Amino acid sequence: MNKLFIIGLPRTGTTSISVALLDHGYKVAHTAFTIRAFELADVISDAPCFSDYRQLDQIFPGSKFVYLERNVNDWVLSIQRLLYKMRANLDPQTGHFNPILKRSFYKVFGLLSEEHSFETERLLSCYQSHRDEVLEYFSGRDDFLRIDIGNSNSLQSLLGFLELKDVEASEFPKLNVGKQVDSWKQYKHPNKVNSNSSGREHRKFFDYSSLN
Repeated sequence: MNKLFIIGLPRTGTTSISVALLDHGYKVAHTAFTIRAFELADVISDAPCFSDYRQLDQIFPGSKFVYLERNVNDWVLSIQRLLYKMRANLDPQTGHFNPILKRSFYKVFGLLSEEHSFETERLLSCYQSHRDEVLEYFSGRDDFLRIDIGNSNSLQSLLGFLELKDVEASEFPKLNVGKQVDSWKQYKHPNKVNSNSSGREHRKFFDYSSLN
């Protein structure tokens, strides 16, 4: 099953691109924590895609990947607000968030138990390391696109990458601006896919240990 994976970090526009693609007829999961959610969705964004793109590349051969970048100074301020808000629920032992979500954030941002975890230089390092790893992994491939959704031509670039012809494109919707973090939950659309969808395997996630 070919998919489109949005592998930019949180606060780079994952909600905006997800909503835009809903309106172009795609079934979209903004975060996906079950095998069934991945089966149902045409597009999956945010966790665990930004941390598990290598494994997903193996599970779904022939898929496409979009990396979202953002002005790093703006991103740091935004991710600091988000991480402070999510901090308690991301704790590996006591946090109440889905284990897949917690693991995905831990893989990129490490533990968030100390105040230095939120320092600008440390978060910049997390962003740059993730970006460099993504660009190295997808170097020379034509199934990979790198965009900044703040640029005026970025939506047209995405639609071209998806080979959607004769489609009018303006700009991405501006969602989750400032302190907002839950625009996806509030947005109603029949093409939205539940992150915790249940299927034949109930709510099981992928077993990466079986991959070569």
